[in-house]
Formats: sequence, C-alpha cells, structure tokens
Amino acid sequence: MSKLLRRPGGEEGRVHAITPETAGWHYVGFQLFRLSEGQTTEVNTGDTECIVVLVEGLAEIWVDDQAFGQLGDRLNVFEKSLPHAVYASSGRTVQAVATTPAVLAFCQAPATTRRPSQVIGPQGVVDVRRGVGANYREIFNIAMEDRDVADSLLVTEVFTPQGNWSSYPPHRHDEDSFPEITYLEETYYHRFDPPQGFGFQRVFTDDHALDETVTVHDHDVVLVPRGHHPCGTPFGYGMYYLNVMAGPLRKWRFKTHPQHDWLTDYDPGA
Repeated sequence: MSKLLRRPGGEEGRVHAITPETAGWHYVGFQLFRLSEGQTTEVNTGDTECIVVLVEGLAEIWVDDQAFGQLGDRLNVFEKSLPHAVYASSGRTVQAVATTPAVLAFCQAPATTRRPSQVIGPQGVVDVRRGVGANYREIFNIAMEDRDVADSLLVTEVFTPQGNWSSYPPHRHDEDSFPEITYLEETYYHRFDPPQGFGFQRVFTDDHALDETVTVHDHDVVLVPRGHHPCGTPFGYGMYYLNVMAGPLRKWRFKTHPQHDWLTDYDPGA
C-alpha cells in the first residue's frame, strides 16, 4: 500500500493518529475519533495549536476548564450544514463527550503564540462555490488565511458532487517562495455518500519523481507532502474531504500544472 494512504485503524475510538514524525514531514498533525454516544476522548495539544472540527454528530467540548457546551448540528456530514469548530492553543487539554454518535477531527500544527480558546464555527465559516461543470464543488472555509484564528493552521471542507473532480486543475504548494508559491503540507480526510463509495487521488510532481494514484474509501486519509494532488469520485458517490494545511507561512499560494493551466479559465459554454 502507498505510504501516502492511511486507512482507519478500527471502527471506534481514535482511528487516525498522524503526526509529523509518522508522516515524514514537519508541520501537519491529524487525529480522528469516531465516538459512540456517551464516549469521551481527551487530547493534549502539547506544543501545537488545534482546531477541532465536528465532522458529524454532537458533542460537549471543554478546553481545560472552559466549557463550550454541546456543539454540532449535522448528524451526517452530507447534510452539508456549516461545521462547528473550536480552536485551542498550545499547552491545552481538549475534552469531548459525544452526545450522539460523532466524528471529531483534531487538526494540529505548530503554535507560535498563545491564542485564547474559542468557537470558530459555524459563525465566520465562509461558503464558497468553485469550478464549473464536472469541476464544480462547494467549499466551507473554516480557517483559511482571511480569518485570523490560527498561527499555522489552514482548514477547509470540500463537498464534491458525484462524477466530479476536485483540487483541479492540478496544483501544488510545495515551495517556500512567497508571494508566488508557499510550502504547505496537506492531509485529505475522505468520506463518501453512500459510504460504500470510493474515489481516486493522484499525487505527482512536475518531474514525476513522485507519481502515485491511490483508491480512497470512507474515512481514509491521503498525505500530500509535495506535488499536485487532484481527486475525483465516480457517478453515484458524492465525496467530502477535510483539508488540513500548514507550513512556515500561513498563506495559501499555489501553482497549477503548466500542461493543465489552460483549464483554469475554461468556460464550458464558450
């Protein structure tokens, strides 16, 4: 199996535990918990900041002794309501108690300041529509650079209709050369509707030194250390993914693949 593909480790509890060390990079960490009603989990942020995304289900959230109450409102991610999310800085303990079956994502990256713990969604989350035709998708920007809610983290959700492509035209953000391009490591946490669905993700560099295509299923994670990284889903299966990005600069600047750059301005009606 590709080193870029991470399958869930079980059906309940912590099913993903990706650290910079296990990913072979420097910035992004990602943990995923699938909790039954009444189940509790606890994460210590250490030297990282953390954005907790309630992918689906409801849960009561605490950061240290600060209670945020019950958060979440979509019992299935494909209800497509805006996500609830909480920010916690370094040196914090995040606790969650599921009040329904729930899926919680803990998105982590290095902290450089000590920001206050706070709820950062659904209020403030921007709903963006991008692409045309089979490239259309809907995006919920939880913590992109236009929101000053984190030191390093960039977090967004994407809903791709059945038969469509996403993160397309192929683009990369693997050089630290702002303002032209930024270095950002990235994880993709995938879901499918209905859940027996599947999709494909290709990760490749311009020189093809890295060129891998993986089949993704419900709850899989794909690591994108460098290169272009489009993904697609076949007819009959809607695709969701949660992106976590981080690097030395909290800016998202990318370059499209030169052979496919013409697609950026493509108008199917022209």
